[in-house]
Amino acid sequence: SQEESNTKILPVILSGGRGTRLWPLSRSSYPKQYLSINKKNKYTFLQETVLRLNGIKNIQTPLVVCNEDQRFVVAEQMRSINIVPESILLEPFGKNTAPAIALSALMATKMNYDPILLVLPSDHKIEDINSFQKKILEGVELVKEGNLITFGIVPKSSNTQYGYIESKEEICKTNQSSEIVSFIEKPNKEIAEKLFLNKKYTWNSGIFLFKASTILNELNKFTPEVVDICIKSLEGIEKDLNFQRINNNYFKDCPNIAIDVAVMEKTKSGKVLPLDVGWNDLGSWESVWEDSNKDINKNTLYGNVFIKDVKNSFLRSEDRLLVGFGIKDLCVVETDDSVLIASKTSLNSMKELIKELEDQNVQELKLNKKVHRPWGHYTSIMRGETWLVKRLVINPMESLSLQMHKHRSENWVIVKGIAKVEIENNVSFLNVNESTYVPIGAKHRLSNPNKETLIIIEVQSGTYLEEDDIIRFEDKYRR
Repeated sequence: SQEESNTKILPVILSGGRGTRLWPLSRSSYPKQYLSINKKNKYTFLQETVLRLNGIKNIQTPLVVCNEDQRFVVAEQMRSINIVPESILLEPFGKNTAPAIALSALMATKMNYDPILLVLPSDHKIEDINSFQKKILEGVELVKEGNLITFGIVPKSSNTQYGYIESKEEICKTNQSSEIVSFIEKPNKEIAEKLFLNKKYTWNSGIFLFKASTILNELNKFTPEVVDICIKSLEGIEKDLNFQRINNNYFKDCPNIAIDVAVMEKTKSGKVLPLDVGWNDLGSWESVWEDSNKDINKNTLYGNVFIKDVKNSFLRSEDRLLVGFGIKDLCVVETDDSVLIASKTSLNSMKELIKELEDQNVQELKLNKKVHRPWGHYTSIMRGETWLVKRLVINPMESLSLQMHKHRSENWVIVKGIAKVEIENNVSFLNVNESTYVPIGAKHRLSNPNKETLIIIEVQSGTYLEEDDIIRFEDKYRR
């Protein structure tokens, strides 16, 4: 029935963020939402965002909006929790939340129904899932009356890292919805302390609930250019496996604008609903430390870490032994190619540091040594001027593209599993400790024909070793 279709809830998961304040663990090539920051939890932020919706009445499979470069990471993370998304919508470049929501609402109406959109950032932590689900359903009833709902987090401190929402009523006391008065950018410490004491102010969670038709009407009213460009961007949209690509030529001209600014600050239909569910965006190493279990000296340790005479510190090792001795109030995060050492009091200025690293084009800011591909992943182990050693991990029953290189040859040594190797139409199967050579300019393909993981050491040799020296002839992933 029409009424039933109008109460369907379509989750729109916004997964385009960069999470730079959690560098060096989070990189632009593999940002925070695809990581599991807490070692106790096997699920990533993105996976948790989807899993906590299980059991909500009338909930649909999600529509995920992500960066085109991360499409296979999203697909793999959804597959591993047995979720087939409604779609994975690929943005060629981030244009903030208003265009992403406009695209999602337009796609929903193209499906011939007018669902309620539940817009969720992909990188938040919520402890009380039962209360969260109840609050969503409370919001659904308000949406049926034509309201646009944003969720305000009941603040636990005078935090300067979040924006605030001012409501007409003291919603932190009443626990009821209220009209929105204003949105406030991240305040300084003095203002934040005043806002924290006033029960009309909540943290801006970035979680929204509204009917697709309602948000499109409001976008048309206040920022029609966004809707016009998004309509054009969806014309002749390409379906590619589970992915949908929009028209880059139109979308590049779309205004870069948040939904708060585009609609929520201007609409007369906006309401804020208080949310007190153990929420944390874990947006900085300090917030990760605050959220973590600590020892008697208020230290949080992850990985291969040894300490002596250490207090009030966060030490995390991803790769090597990390030893802390005679230190306090420090944050140390080690990865295989970078180490961050910072006083905990300076972590709020990480954005400025990241900007400086960006300006100097520091590659470690963007790229990991471990690079994810649709067939598995590879890790760069050692590099010289004319050679590069990689460790390739190829998932069961997957294969690389049929390809060639103009500037490098490759040697492959099998260290685990069985490899199917195609070189210039010659097919062979290699076992552990066997190897082969791929000359420069030879067409070749590497496949894993079995149900166990295939691991290969690859030695590249040549005058140019970058990833753009790949000419593809056949590719099951349509790259």
